[in-house]
Amino acid sequence: MVRSRFVSVSALMAGLAASFAAPLPVMAQMQPPKLDPSTCVTPPFYSGPAPFKSVEQLPDQRMTFRLCAPAANEVLLTSTDIAKIIPMGFPPGTPPGLEMTKDKTGLWSVTTPQPVPADTYRFAFRVDGVKTVDPLGKTFSEELKGIDSTFEVKGPEGEFQSWNAEVAHGAVSTVEYWSRSLGMARRAHVYTPPGYTKDARKYPVLYLVHGAGDSDDSWTSVGHANLILDNLIASGKAMPMIVVMPDGHTPLREGVMTLDNPDFGDDLVKDLIPYVDTNYRSDARAEARAMAGLSMGGSHTLRNGLTHPDLFRWIGVFSMGLTEGNAFNGVDTYAAKYDARLRRSAQELKLLYFAMGRQDFLHATVAPTRGLFNRYHIAHLYNESGGGHEWPNWRRYFADFAPRLFR
Repeated sequence: MVRSRFVSVSALMAGLAASFAAPLPVMAQMQPPKLDPSTCVTPPFYSGPAPFKSVEQLPDQRMTFRLCAPAANEVLLTSTDIAKIIPMGFPPGTPPGLEMTKDKTGLWSVTTPQPVPADTYRFAFRVDGVKTVDPLGKTFSEELKGIDSTFEVKGPEGEFQSWNAEVAHGAVSTVEYWSRSLGMARRAHVYTPPGYTKDARKYPVLYLVHGAGDSDDSWTSVGHANLILDNLIASGKAMPMIVVMPDGHTPLREGVMTLDNPDFGDDLVKDLIPYVDTNYRSDARAEARAMAGLSMGGSHTLRNGLTHPDLFRWIGVFSMGLTEGNAFNGVDTYAAKYDARLRRSAQELKLLYFAMGRQDFLHATVAPTRGLFNRYHIAHLYNESGGGHEWPNWRRYFADFAPRLFR
């Protein structure tokens, strides 16, 4: 019996060897799948060019969006970014998105009724009530909850934040570190400038924090901080620097608020900064360290940057301020808590940059916040722009702020 089994296995192996050596007529004759003109659906394993563009910029900067969804009953284009230009859910009471129309192949499309300014935007499709990212998309942006697709409208006014083949580019890494303060692994994004891998010098560091609806991915995926810096460094307008983009959120617990979050401060000071100084060629002096943030990140900066002159000498606050009185975000409560540190900051800060849009819903916080700075004799540069609480402003604030650092 043993010999019989051995012969059988040997014969099987010989047969397999012969089959591999023989031509594969089925595979050899397989033709690339062809598109069916009656439907927008591409067949499995189709490797040709996409039969349509999901996002297309027209010559006048209007944008056309397309989605293949033959079985859908309703498809809307949604974008909180475009809604600042073309109302769709903002202001409240406007339609939740741009209604798309379906052709006979099942392809839905819509063109914006007016040009979209050159910049970067997030968007999604709402298919029968369900949010769907662009299936043909290549760029995406993580938010606090979920993700969006992104697109860029090309034009001269947006070139400052566009990828430029003529300049050297830095690298963006996603890192994880252990936070002893929070007892958990934490994530951050880190930009290193062009040349970082080729030299041995130490670099100044900017800690750049996102807003309440975003994540540590946002300053690069939609904010384009890395591309803005690449272009500024290439033109000699900004110093090469490391940029660390922390997770501005921490696990929810009683007594911790979005705008006044001591857990974020502990993680930043006790865990993230030591991690960066250990694992990157950072200049660990306070005069070579900056902190900035937008909205919630601006609040983190007011509480953990401006009040830590021992750690940060360069501060940027975008679209965030303090209110009148002694509420939790009021100037009186803030001043009483950080009085000694603010007095020291007045003596040691190199730069305090404060920016706000005239249409920002937080514009009323400008006067009390600047009043606090003046009360403590903290010199500051104020940039008041048009627009509101939106990424087009924050990219431009960053582009104005970064060249002023570490000079």
